[in-house]
Amino acid sequence: MRVVLDTNCLLQILGAQSQYNFLLDKFLDGQYILCVSTDILLEYEEILNEKASAIAADMFLKVISRSRNVIRKDPFYRLGLIQQDADDNKFTDCAFASQADIIVSNDSHFRELEKMDFPLLRVITLAEFADMMK
Repeated sequence: MRVVLDTNCLLQILGAQSQYNFLLDKFLDGQYILCVSTDILLEYEEILNEKASAIAADMFLKVISRSRNVIRKDPFYRLGLIQQDADDNKFTDCAFASQADIIVSNDSHFRELEKMDFPLLRVITLAEFADMMK
């Protein structure tokens, strides 16, 4: 299964005390494929540096760079699907370019995608993803 993780969900998965931390183990075990772009990796790095530490950011980015279950796909186009927060489009563009099965996000801006006939991008919450991966 190909997955794009919004940064807010990534933070929860990386939290050692989080109920969603088991999803990191599932990723490390190769049970899903993480789809990323350069823009997404830069956001991950920025937010991890801000919310955790430079060491945590560096470690996670090294894991991603060495993992066999990561698809790195930089889109050549900008679909501009999310109007309320254009910064979220990096996730939708990556999902479309990498043919991701799902986008995992708790951000309500992604609900705009439910009203679109094309492209079909499935968005689920982190809790739904966790239930799916149990």
